[in-house]
Amino acid sequence: MKTNPESVSVADFLAAVEPPNRRADGLALCEFMNRVTGEAPVMWGPSIIGFGKYHYTYDSGRSGEWFRIGFSPRKAKMVVYIYSVEAVEPGLLSALGKVKLGKGCIDVAKLTDIDLGVLEKVITGSMTTLAKRFPD
Repeated sequence: MKTNPESVSVADFLAAVEPPNRRADGLALCEFMNRVTGEAPVMWGPSIIGFGKYHYTYDSGRSGEWFRIGFSPRKAKMVVYIYSVEAVEPGLLSALGKVKLGKGCIDVAKLTDIDLGVLEKVITGSMTTLAKRFPD
């Protein structure tokens, strides 16, 4: 796996995010995820902030470590990483707001486009599913 936990400061990374509105959203999302997960933020690679970690081993034998929940404040959008969009309770994603979905990610143009209460439910549901699939 190329993306691993780094010793880079999350605060320094977020302070350098451009444009300023993305930086503000990144700071807010970092505080939000810290509160929801109870985990400290850690840089994973050069641009992903992860919360918690787990060890996985697939049926193929491939194994590694990954963060439980994370996000990346990219220039064009915020990307929220969860275990699996398919594992989210039906109806929650449609209630989330203006987003684009990938297999394990949610693209958000700005935090004001989404309902943070719904995002909290998506995150906790994803973490619950993940804990059942890969118990520590």
